[in-house]
Amino acid sequence: MSGNGGSGTTATSTEKLPNELLTSWFVRSGWSKGELARQVNRRARQLGANHISTDTSRVRRWLDGENPREPIPRILSELFSERFGCVVSVEDLGLRAARQSPSVTGVDLPWTGPQTVALLSEFSRSDLMLARRGFLGTSLALSAGPSLIEPMQRWLVPSSHSPQSAQAESLAASRRGGRLSRPELELLESTTVMFRQWDAQCGGGLRRKAVVGQLHEVTDLLQEPQPDSTTRKLFKVAAELAELAGWMSYDVGLQPTAQKYFVLALHAAKEAGDKPLGSYVLSSMSRQMIHLGRPDDALELIHLAQYGSRDCASPRTQSMLYAMEARAYANMGQPGKCKRAVRMAEDTFADVDDWDEPESDWIRFFSEAELHGENSHSFRDLAYVAGRSPTYASLAEPVMRRAVELFAKDSEHQRSYALNLIGMATVHLLQREPERSTVLVEDAMHVAKKVRSERVNTRIRKTVDTAVRDFGELAEVIDLTDKLAIELPETAEAV
Repeated sequence: MSGNGGSGTTATSTEKLPNELLTSWFVRSGWSKGELARQVNRRARQLGANHISTDTSRVRRWLDGENPREPIPRILSELFSERFGCVVSVEDLGLRAARQSPSVTGVDLPWTGPQTVALLSEFSRSDLMLARRGFLGTSLALSAGPSLIEPMQRWLVPSSHSPQSAQAESLAASRRGGRLSRPELELLESTTVMFRQWDAQCGGGLRRKAVVGQLHEVTDLLQEPQPDSTTRKLFKVAAELAELAGWMSYDVGLQPTAQKYFVLALHAAKEAGDKPLGSYVLSSMSRQMIHLGRPDDALELIHLAQYGSRDCASPRTQSMLYAMEARAYANMGQPGKCKRAVRMAEDTFADVDDWDEPESDWIRFFSEAELHGENSHSFRDLAYVAGRSPTYASLAEPVMRRAVELFAKDSEHQRSYALNLIGMATVHLLQREPERSTVLVEDAMHVAKKVRSERVNTRIRKTVDTAVRDFGELAEVIDLTDKLAIELPETAEAV
């Protein structure tokens, strides 16, 4: 057994066969052994697994058939998934899947209140404990396709919780006296709003563990006797915190962890009886699937969100769902349906009236700037899918410009500002205007230094990589690569 600090093997056979599956993915990636080793080490540091120290000889042994220990297989799965824009499982890489308990893995969970509370409590506690020990998220696997969509469809099934039993439980709890007062509940709700503001301003890396800790506290309250109305409000708070924990995990690159929180958030939203909030959770799951190169799954999730909230979602929520539908269609290469969804998003947003009944805090982020940002990214994505089409790039350019202008005036959404600066830079690359692109990337790097978001940093690096590939001899691009190494060095992100 190797003593290289966790990246050895547990294989006992005297003769190992070369891992042809891993070799195939590795060759197609274009990475060298040294580059893959560096990426594994970097991702391990992000997870807190500082004992991992991989080198070229270790990568060669993996290709020769050695089975690395956890968390290496999960790290390799995430790295290759990001590289190819699709889910590349541990099994796809020819590596042994770790044994996992049903309570920790999978998304097909029981749709009942007590079990939702138990799972939220267990997962948030494990997250906090494992983060300190350096193995955060390494025991999880991403779900996609029918294994993800079919369990989520049960969100539409009416709850079997009877009004009579609810009334009896409420009466019994009121007699015993639930210990949570109205001011305390309002404080919990306001704290969730504060966490959401911090995420928008500072990215997911700064307060993720604080959100997980708050979620765990709320699950403790849900296990105590409370009046039925208080229980529903606590489930709503739990759903919002779980969605935010998922979003922050997504933002710092912990994709399996993010998905598990999203699934649990949807369960909590159902227990709260809040269909619009459930549709918002599904939209976050859809966005993650687009990021992972699964637009078909993203579209299924969005249609599920639209159907489930069709009779109760506000115009702002409906507009957001149409915008995400457009993103899915764009990545599927369906321009006609994408353009229709963009128009629906714009038309529905026109019905938003800020003087009407106040919106829930979770949807207030979807402003005019966000609408323009989503729609412009849909046109930008269409351009890439259509082989760098100048037609779709020209459609994206004015909409993206307007988004950048609006976000520049919005100090509360710095991450969105950075992402749209990057989006504008990619549009200019599509239009073969590298000089304008480099200026925007530099602006994005300045904002990124204030925002702890691995998602922003990754997109900046990918945009610079594209600029180098297409215009590598240009002086501005050469200068940009030097500035990137100085401004955003590849260091570990706190989670």
